[in-house]
Amino acid sequence: MRRNESNQMQTVASTPDPTRTAGWRAIASGTILILGVACVVLQGIHSRVEAKTELRQVAMNSAIPSVNVVYPTGGAAAEEIELPGNTQAFTDTPIYARTNGYVRHWYVDIGARVRQSQLLAVVETPELDQQLQQARANLKSAEANLQIADITATRWQNLLKTDSVSHQEADQAVSDLHSKQALVDSNQANVDRLEQLQSFERIVAPVDGVITARNTDIGALIQADTTVPKELFHLSAIQKLRIYIPVPEVYASSVKTGDKVGVTLDAFPGQMFTGTLVRNANAIDAATRTLNVEVDVDNSSGRLMSGAYAFVHFKVPAANGAVTIPSNALLFRSEGLRVGVVRNSHVALLPITIGQDYGDAVEILSGLSAWDAVIVNPSDSLANGAQVEVENKATNGVRQ
Repeated sequence: MRRNESNQMQTVASTPDPTRTAGWRAIASGTILILGVACVVLQGIHSRVEAKTELRQVAMNSAIPSVNVVYPTGGAAAEEIELPGNTQAFTDTPIYARTNGYVRHWYVDIGARVRQSQLLAVVETPELDQQLQQARANLKSAEANLQIADITATRWQNLLKTDSVSHQEADQAVSDLHSKQALVDSNQANVDRLEQLQSFERIVAPVDGVITARNTDIGALIQADTTVPKELFHLSAIQKLRIYIPVPEVYASSVKTGDKVGVTLDAFPGQMFTGTLVRNANAIDAATRTLNVEVDVDNSSGRLMSGAYAFVHFKVPAANGAVTIPSNALLFRSEGLRVGVVRNSHVALLPITIGQDYGDAVEILSGLSAWDAVIVNPSDSLANGAQVEVENKATNGVRQ
């Protein structure tokens, strides 16, 4: 009996109480619900804190302006400038007639290459020929009279030694001799003048060159008019060409006599000819502020023509310590020209000295180094010492 009671008591003890189990489940569910709600609340608070922090950071970043920077270019050995000019023949001369007459024949036309003293044309001068014949006849007559006067003067000098004639008569004979001698000299000079004019019947080339114009024809009347002369031929010596270049005053100190320069022409694309700087005016033109410079180009091949449009390329040494920056980096302030650079995330406005202006870039002679981070497109309100942020990681179109 006691054993059965003991077994029943154990059975009753091992059986769970339904009420008690339901209570524990309610407590667990409530705890889980509370924890879930707490997690949601905490997550919301955290997201709001993060958003506020991010907003604050954005506001702080917005307060710091962003800038783009470039590095100056430096160390260029030389700069090349290109200046326009016109090629000219080394000798360019018009040829005129020096005697009156008619063109009997011409032997060269435009484009003909002639040598010095080569016959170009012949002028027929019948009136001049007649004048020369008359002058020669007058000379012969004067020489005959001189001969008689010389004989007479000699005879009277001999008679004077024996007192056969007076001193007056002897002096008159000697004076007549001198007069006749002067007349002979005058006639001889006239003959020489007419012979010289007659030699101008042959029109010859004064130098080697090319005939660029012929302005006469057979039978044309030639008037040796010194007021309005008529050009018969035009001759250009093109074995060597001249080019006169107006060099701006800023480059005048770089012009050195004897320097070699490059010459290009539109007629020969892609080809470079060599010229020599032979002389300059050594004076600045007050009207144009340029230095007149002559460049000679060898043209023994005859490829180049006078009057062509040419470009002369000069090498201008770069200034020591000079750098180049874009033109859009300049700041024009009331205190003078400035450039903004970034140093330790702050702006420094530096005074500079400009050299050459290349259009999209300028040469800086002093005030900058090649390692300064120069601000491009700076704001007009950019202040010295202001904090900035570099946006482009110090890369630009000038140098990386």
